[in-house]
Amino acid sequence: MSTLLRTIEFLSLSLWLGSDVFLSFVVALGAFRILGSRDQAGAIVGFALWRMHFIGVVCGIVVLLARLLRTRTLASLVTPAALCVVLMILLTVVSQHAVSPKMAALRVHMGSIQATAADSPLLAEFGKLHRISVSLESGVLLAGFAAMYLMVRELASTR
Repeated sequence: MSTLLRTIEFLSLSLWLGSDVFLSFVVALGAFRILGSRDQAGAIVGFALWRMHFIGVVCGIVVLLARLLRTRTLASLVTPAALCVVLMILLTVVSQHAVSPKMAALRVHMGSIQATAADSPLLAEFGKLHRISVSLESGVLLAGFAAMYLMVRELASTR
């Protein structure tokens, strides 16, 4: 049972990291390169981002629950690997519920990001929020890679 739960931990974290890498480096880049407008590309990325965030939070909860079931101790939730997963969940929730809605509201208010004047304060605010969003996603990836490394180290130390 312990091996199964550890496998679930690794698979859940891998799914989250893989989806984040795929969205960031394949979907987003492809959408902005292939689609006819930045507005369309942004809509596709926003659509995918919400779903990736949902999947990520679910995967993070699964990692923590599997860890708790495997170790049968709350102390396992304050290990460095588990704290990295908690950080990933927090960053994702902030991105989804604090940053993304503001960006969506600005998109609606501007009508078109592509047609908005470069010196528009709304576009400047959107750019600032976009940088915050990218920073949050980068934090999720870095914390995820750290969690994976720490989980592998934990596994190696038990053998």
